[in-house]
Amino acid sequence: MTMPEQDTDTVRGLRALEDSRSSVRLRAVMEIGTAPDPRCVGKLVERCAIEPEFHVRDMLTWALTRHPASMTVPGLLDELRSERAQARSQALHTLSKIGDRRAWPAITRALLTDPDDEVARSAWRAAVVLVPEGQEAALAAVLATQLGRGERETQLSLSRALIALGEGIMPTLRAAMAEPAPRVRAHAFATERLLRNPDAGFEFAIEEARRVVALGTTGQEE
Repeated sequence: MTMPEQDTDTVRGLRALEDSRSSVRLRAVMEIGTAPDPRCVGKLVERCAIEPEFHVRDMLTWALTRHPASMTVPGLLDELRSERAQARSQALHTLSKIGDRRAWPAITRALLTDPDDEVARSAWRAAVVLVPEGQEAALAAVLATQLGRGERETQLSLSRALIALGEGIMPTLRAAMAEPAPRVRAHAFATERLLRNPDAGFEFAIEEARRVVALGTTGQEE
């Protein structure tokens, strides 16, 4: 029996996701996203965990958002328990783009404090999108435990996540400004500066914060 043309196209597209050429994989993902097919969801999720090219991974996320959340979210939640950091990171990124708040319980403290910076950053972004109303302060308290972590990009990601939670983060930031670790105090101070003046830029805010911390004040008297 001859396979229907649509089925043939689906099989061809799924095989193309494993092609050694990134341009072929990218085109395949774009075609799947343009004509969503529930039979492709599992393969798209699976590919997210191992795809080496950033632009193809980004398109994989787009293709998944083109399918109903009821079909994509369960598989993505399973990926959050993967031992592969990229699987966790990309699943979190995709969940943040889908925005289905039923995924919130899966954004655990373990993910928010994941030792892999990319996973943690993705978890922070997903958390501020999915957090239910009224739980922002609790989320801010967990995020604050990561203040001072990593290099510039990681610190900026955390600051942006905290700022996205709004003015309610101020008690948490003030507490962090009194922490013994200079990196924590400086990062908290820089985040507070950015909250007040988003146009200041992170580099300016962090340098100012370091000067203030070095002088032994947090600027809380302002």
